[in-house]
Amino acid sequence: MRHAAPKALVITAPGINCDLELSEAFRSAGAEPVGYTLSTLIREPSLIAQYDIIGLPGGFSFGDDVAAGRIMGALMARSIYPALRDAVQDGVPIICPCNGFQIAVQAGLLPGPEVGDQPWPNDAAAATVALADNLSARFTDVWTRVEIPRDTVCIWTSGLRCDGDTGVLPSAHGEGRFVAPQSLLERLEAAGQVAVRYGAGENFNGSVGAIAGICDPSGLVLGLMPHPERFTRWTQHPRWTRLDARELKGEPLGLQMFRRAVAFVREGVCDSSFELGSSLA
Repeated sequence: MRHAAPKALVITAPGINCDLELSEAFRSAGAEPVGYTLSTLIREPSLIAQYDIIGLPGGFSFGDDVAAGRIMGALMARSIYPALRDAVQDGVPIICPCNGFQIAVQAGLLPGPEVGDQPWPNDAAAATVALADNLSARFTDVWTRVEIPRDTVCIWTSGLRCDGDTGVLPSAHGEGRFVAPQSLLERLEAAGQVAVRYGAGENFNGSVGAIAGICDPSGLVLGLMPHPERFTRWTQHPRWTRLDARELKGEPLGLQMFRRAVAFVREGVCDSSFELGSSLA
């Protein structure tokens, strides 16, 4: 289903605390966000088919008592996974920041099936990558420079430029170190599934390959530890009063990602006009 103003589903659950920020990011990019609790969707999974974009927000779902995202991921895997799988097959973009990334991995949405396989398995697959404890063994709240691989297939990030002080995103997590077997890492690299990297010298959590985010083979499902929904206005930048006036004429990196997804839903293509600094003279 497609609407004039894309409808964005924000899935919430106990402990999640970034759902309003994610909703505002969708709204700022031209979508109409609606929040549903996971318990409601478990009772009525058909609701998922009514939406054009889906978001799994960050926070501490179910208190992260077992491990970050594991409880909600397990609940989703045995309940609404088929509906989410069908949404991806229908071309619905899904974004999963921070705890959402951890949930998506546990639910079997990421990294997704191998290229050349059937689009999605009938059942959620066991997790093949993980978001482990930061090497510091501490919760870290920091803004870092990020880089977008040129060969990524991710519809949320493909073609975005990250320049200087404006090519940054905030992170806030204690379990965000991306780890994967070497063979799988090589597969992700070859398939263009690395969607975001930490900039040189910015890999604070020790992620293998400085990977900050990955997508599924279709490029529709994006999971990343930084929070793009927390950088949709220049006043959210930690040094916004010191940025050059030329830099402030473009759109913040986080907002650009959401613009890309909304443009994809409306037109079936990524809108390259939202590159960082594209509006600069």
